[in-house]
Amino acid sequence: MELKEKLISSFMAFEGQIDVNSDLYDVRTTAIKNFELKGFPSKKEEAWKYTSLNAVLKHDFTVFPKYDSAIEFKDVKKYFLHEIDTYKVIFIDGKYSSFLSQTTHEGLDVCLMSSAFTKPKYKMVMDTYFNQIANKDETLTSLNTAFAAEGAYINVPKSKVVDKPIEIIYFSTGQENALMVQPRNLIVVGENAHVQIIERHQSLNENPVLTNAVTEVFAQKRAIVDYYKIQNDLGSANLIDNTYIAQKQESHVSVHTFSFGGNVTRNNLNFYHQGERIDSTLKGITIIGRKQHVDHYTLVHHAQPNCESHQNYKCIVNDSATGVFNGKIFVEKEAQKTDAFQQNNNILLSEKAVINAKPQLEIFADDVKCSHGCTIGQLDESAMFYMQQRGIPKKEAKALLMYAFSNEVIESIKIPELKQRITQIIAQKLGVNLGFDL
Repeated sequence: MELKEKLISSFMAFEGQIDVNSDLYDVRTTAIKNFELKGFPSKKEEAWKYTSLNAVLKHDFTVFPKYDSAIEFKDVKKYFLHEIDTYKVIFIDGKYSSFLSQTTHEGLDVCLMSSAFTKPKYKMVMDTYFNQIANKDETLTSLNTAFAAEGAYINVPKSKVVDKPIEIIYFSTGQENALMVQPRNLIVVGENAHVQIIERHQSLNENPVLTNAVTEVFAQKRAIVDYYKIQNDLGSANLIDNTYIAQKQESHVSVHTFSFGGNVTRNNLNFYHQGERIDSTLKGITIIGRKQHVDHYTLVHHAQPNCESHQNYKCIVNDSATGVFNGKIFVEKEAQKTDAFQQNNNILLSEKAVINAKPQLEIFADDVKCSHGCTIGQLDESAMFYMQQRGIPKKEAKALLMYAFSNEVIESIKIPELKQRITQIIAQKLGVNLGFDL
């Protein structure tokens, strides 16, 4: 049975657990009908022109894991940002782990989507926000909506400055021969509130995993949200990440995406401006090799005047790997005084490495400052020669140049301990000791 048919059949069993009189029932059934109509995306679609899921979908994925999985903290400690204290919301094979989580807090509402779906006290928030900005026509988002059962629910109240970062980590144990998980996150950040969030998906063995994740983020007036996505999974892991962000007046939201591991990774990052004087930042570093495939698809929808957006993605591709950047800035007629910047720089380290870049601007306003740039090239041979002439071995010289290439994005990380962790991962990916004092 193909995965599409398996999922539709599985939904019938899942549907039996849903209250047919609830609003959520209608949302789910509409979503599964959209998925049934469209199926999985293919390269025939313009948005998926450079990315194929055919090889991934051949696995016989289990949709509902049968095992009650327990893992020890010592076995996964290295995946946490343990240098500092954090709130932790941890899932194992799609199920919440109270043992590994640490959500004790003051004035902060952190719970599970399973609770938010069923408990009356969350109904008003769920009615207001759940599935409101997620693209209802996007087939994989629809699939996630149909099966949405668990994930992180975070509601930061008005004027609350969260005292430490929140880590959301999804572990896959590999007890199934192949597993598909579909986490759903809802994050609401109130007026004048500030939060830092770190998200990670991590496999613990080489059995294939397909993660189809959807996150909705709502930043109210003057809210500040710093979101960091660490993608350094095993070579058997596949991730489709759909993130939708709605910003109100004078809010600041930044998303940093660090793509180093995994097999096929597709990041769909969508920003929607719903007020004036908004600032949106999208930055990423991708370092891949072997036959890895990473596709960044971004959209910033400028619908209000006097707003800014800044995109800066760096990609280093080796071996037979493929990097994709498809970035779109859309400026409505009403969005006068928009300042939108997009930059994508790529380095190819082998003859078989591939970069596909498609920066796009669609501008319907006449008083704007918008620009985009894209470069694809190799390491500067004269710089390499200069460094080697001064006694730096070729391998280290090459690594230093690549680190310098990435540094503009690294320097914008606002959590010092995370900046150190990302630097360590980059050094590991480059295969050298960069000699920094960490």
